[in-house]
Amino acid sequence: MLNDLSIKNFAIIDELHVSFGEGLNVISGETGAGKSIIIGAVSLLLGDRATADLIRSQADAATVEALFNIASNSELREKIAAMGFADGEELIIRRVISRTGKNKALINGQMATLANLSAISESLINICGQHEHQVILNAENHIDILDEFGGCLPLRTSYAEAYNQYVQIRNKIEKLENLRRSREEKADLFKFQLKEIQDINPQPAEDIQLVDEKKVLANAQKLIDWANHAYDLLYGEKDSAVVKLKEVQNQVKEIKNIDANLKITPADIEGSFITLQEAALVLRDYSKNIFFDPERLSAIDERLEMLGRLKRKHGGSLESVLSKKQEIEEELRRVFSVEEELENLGKDETTAKNNLRQKALALSQLRREAAVKLKGAVDKEVRELNMPHASFQANFKKSAADKSVESFGPKGGDEIEFYLTANAGEEPKPLNKIASGGELSRIVLALKNVLSRTGSVATIIFDEVDNGIGGATAEIVGRKLKEVSVNHQVICITHLPQIACFGEDHLYVSKKIMKGRTTTSVEKLDEGQKIEEISRMLGGVDVTQTTRQHAREMIDGSKISNSSNSGGRGKC
Repeated sequence: MLNDLSIKNFAIIDELHVSFGEGLNVISGETGAGKSIIIGAVSLLLGDRATADLIRSQADAATVEALFNIASNSELREKIAAMGFADGEELIIRRVISRTGKNKALINGQMATLANLSAISESLINICGQHEHQVILNAENHIDILDEFGGCLPLRTSYAEAYNQYVQIRNKIEKLENLRRSREEKADLFKFQLKEIQDINPQPAEDIQLVDEKKVLANAQKLIDWANHAYDLLYGEKDSAVVKLKEVQNQVKEIKNIDANLKITPADIEGSFITLQEAALVLRDYSKNIFFDPERLSAIDERLEMLGRLKRKHGGSLESVLSKKQEIEEELRRVFSVEEELENLGKDETTAKNNLRQKALALSQLRREAAVKLKGAVDKEVRELNMPHASFQANFKKSAADKSVESFGPKGGDEIEFYLTANAGEEPKPLNKIASGGELSRIVLALKNVLSRTGSVATIIFDEVDNGIGGATAEIVGRKLKEVSVNHQVICITHLPQIACFGEDHLYVSKKIMKGRTTTSVEKLDEGQKIEEISRMLGGVDVTQTTRQHAREMIDGSKISNSSNSGGRGKC
């Protein structure tokens, strides 16, 4: 239940605090005083998006805050706790809208997202205004309304899971069938590409090895000459490095015989001698193994050209060529395994279709049972709302039993639209083609009254419920609102005294100019003020004693009606 609402710097509201009671709360006031602005502020607490133009002129930020009593709503409290917010018997939601764009949403003092607010608001408040009329008129929403009323949502969730599974299987089958239709063309292309790579048969890093080999062959004579000359310098000539080093070794021996303090020993020289000797032998063998082979050089050039052609076609490197080969082989395996995959998927599809049809038929049957109950409940309500010849029905334009599984949708195989006969002797027609403004308001109220008995929302706000009605019908609407308030807190914005007189709490919205600026205020009326306001609503500016007496009689009459019709207040 909504206990308190505080608004600051929002639209034309400077600062406002409103307390609501249980049962039926009526809000009245002159047109343009700001009644709908209050509803707009509540919408922000439910997750609606906010823009800077909602901030009062010359203010930097707007704030909307509400206190809810959720002591008896254990399901909502569990949801709030699961989201990580502090649990308690009271819930505080706060929205701050800033011109800088740094807007904030808080739940029990903790930062929250708009998604958090939307999830929580499902169990807090339902605003029934012009948008609700549009929802009722849109036939696409009728199946949702029927499912909510009939308790079909758990079965619909189970159906949706089966539907998603079926859709996934169908998507796989369609992809494979597309592959099968083009597989001959694809197979020929794959085979051609694979044969080209297989014929050349590239090896990892082969191109690098061939380039190195080509470099050696192209410079064979130079390499032989350099190796032979190096060998001669080290070992082959009379005054080679090895010969000279041997002389150095002998000189060191002579020195050591006389002066043992010399840091070099003959053994040190011996190590260098052996190293140079081994290097000379390596150079000799290297030069003997190098030879110029023009045929091999030509073969390398031809091979590098073939490898280059492959690299240009498949990514620029041998690694990409070999990766492409593996990819083509996998594609070919997949092409030729399509039939087997389709056969397996066909079995899965049959199972999924049977499961889907079974769930769709069960859901359709539950909806038909719900449609009968909804018709009876709504017919009773609208007839009590001064539409004695009205007849409502949830019309099954198509049902799951009449359709193939392929034409089922995410909500089942049924196509449902609400039809109404407003007057005797008329054929039922869709709501959006039959209902006048007053009739639509009463149908919305009737549906709300019916659905409120099964829904869990604590507070219902009615805006524009009195659109297009008056007189005796307005009094009946007021009585119906009072009935709804037995199980739910109801907040109703109205211009009609026949509705306002049923309010347990009456709030009057007015606006005035202070220091050159317009501001809105809300006052909770006592019994005497309530009589004055309903008198104003009855007679306009000039209120007479007769008008006041009429207002007093209306209020007294509503209390007698309430005591005879209510069976005790339910918990919000």
